[in-house]
Amino acid sequence: MNATVRSVRNFFVSLQLTVVLLLLSLILVFIATLDQVHLGIWVIQQKWFHSFVVMQNTGDFSFPIFPGGYTIGGFLLINLIAAHIYRFKLTWKKTGIQLAHSGVILLLLGELISGLLQKDSVMQLLEGETMKYSESFRDHELVLIDKTNADYDEVVAIPEAVLADKTSLQHPKLPFLVRVKEFYPNVNLSMRDATVATNPESPVAGMGSRVLMIPVPMTYKPDEKNQPGAYVELTGSEGPLGTWLVSPQLGAPQTFSVNGHTWSIALRIKRYYQPFSINLIKVTHDVYPGTEIAKNFASKIRVKSDDGKEDRETTIYMNNPLRFGGKTFYQYQMNAASQMSAFQVVSNPGWLLPYIACIMMGLGLLIQFGITLFSFINKRNAATTAA
Repeated sequence: MNATVRSVRNFFVSLQLTVVLLLLSLILVFIATLDQVHLGIWVIQQKWFHSFVVMQNTGDFSFPIFPGGYTIGGFLLINLIAAHIYRFKLTWKKTGIQLAHSGVILLLLGELISGLLQKDSVMQLLEGETMKYSESFRDHELVLIDKTNADYDEVVAIPEAVLADKTSLQHPKLPFLVRVKEFYPNVNLSMRDATVATNPESPVAGMGSRVLMIPVPMTYKPDEKNQPGAYVELTGSEGPLGTWLVSPQLGAPQTFSVNGHTWSIALRIKRYYQPFSINLIKVTHDVYPGTEIAKNFASKIRVKSDDGKEDRETTIYMNNPLRFGGKTFYQYQMNAASQMSAFQVVSNPGWLLPYIACIMMGLGLLIQFGITLFSFINKRNAATTAA
């Protein structure tokens, strides 16, 4: 074997690398916990754990300060697999260790899949209301909706990350060019003062002519949300159609006409549409007698798929979610007074992997303990017989 290849192999299978990675993991968790004083839990996850390198912002500059969770976890995964291949022999006496280590590898893969593919959203309904989509907790999107057809709406959605690049966009379904002139991740809106200069270069159409957008620092508190805002210019084949101020704080979409079609424009919470609908039939909020302490939250719902194959009633309550269509619906919030219920909708293709990994690790340790125990008993019996 080539000396370079051997040195690389020895590096990845070494126990020293395992110890260093575990120490880095402990330090990562400790520092990330301290950083929660300044940032919310979701931001901490993205900054420290769901990243390859932890970046620290200082003014207009960013510089790396620590390896991220993906880097540490990736090297640990490679280290475990390499150790399996080159160090552990496939003998029945090592069955338990092999199974336990395989469980650890599966656990790391499950976390990687969850970090990359898991999506969380919320579905909020009133009694009697039916909904086919859930909304993101944090992300927004610019939507341009053709409302000309009475049977359906043609929706073109532009993600918030694309708006932040402040580029020009031409979608095949749009008869105009979309140019993001300004984008702010968090703003406050106030009534416009005639003495205050406007931000965009051209006059603002729609509600923006009466509203002033004031950029404010982003918030990272768990109980607060950032409200982005943007100035969007639309240009048709015959020239500019106007500049629009968009923000979730405006509420209702703004409408305009192009080539005989009625369009609306809005910046709203990102939506995830589902191939089924959920109807909230009844909400139940039980408390312990003589107290205001919650005993049970329950929502009776009706699930109906678009293809007609599924149409049934079920109940979602605490610790008893609904798993349907690749999504898991948890009882998230409830307001019995206003007959409102909210479900946290989780899409995670790797949700089963942690359970399987824990079973493998527990079974592996049990098998290894049993093998060691029987070996010890046999040796003692042999020694007793010889004596």
